[in-house]
Amino acid sequence: MKICFVGSSGGHLTHLYMLKPFWQDKERFWATFDKEDARSLLKGEKLYPVYYPSNRSIKALIINTFRAVKILRKERPDIIISSGAAPAIPFFWIGKLMRAKTIYIEVFDRIDKPTIAGRLCYPVADKFIVEWEEMKKVYKKAINLGSIF
Repeated sequence: MKICFVGSSGGHLTHLYMLKPFWQDKERFWATFDKEDARSLLKGEKLYPVYYPSNRSIKALIINTFRAVKILRKERPDIIISSGAAPAIPFFWIGKLMRAKTIYIEVFDRIDKPTIAGRLCYPVADKFIVEWEEMKKVYKKAINLGSIF
C-alpha cells in the first residue's frame, strides 16, 4: 500500500504526522508547503512541494492541480489522506479520477462548521472522518473517531 499525505504545513501537517503509528511501516510520500517546519518534521521522508500561499487563491489552485497530476501520475498512490487545507482539493479530485481511495480528516478545531477544504473534498472522500459528534450533522456520511490528539 502506498499512501499520499497532502496538506498545508503547520497544524494540518502536524495532524497527519500524529498518525505515525499507522503510517510508519507503509510506503508513503508527502505533498506540502516547502517551509522550514515541514522540512524539519519530515526530514528523511519523500517530500513534494506544493504551491503556497494557497487559501482562497485561484492561481494556487491551478498550479497545485498541475502539480497534483504530475505527482500522482509518478507515484500512483493507493490512498490519499489529508486534513486540509487547500492543497488537498486538487489531490483528492485528481486522485479520485486515478482510482485512489481518499480519506479526509476534518480538523479538530472545527466543532460544528465545515472548512472550505472539507466541503470541497467531501463529495469525493471515500471516508470522511470528524473528531466531534456535532460534525456528523454537517457531514452526513462522516465517521466520528474522536480526537487524534
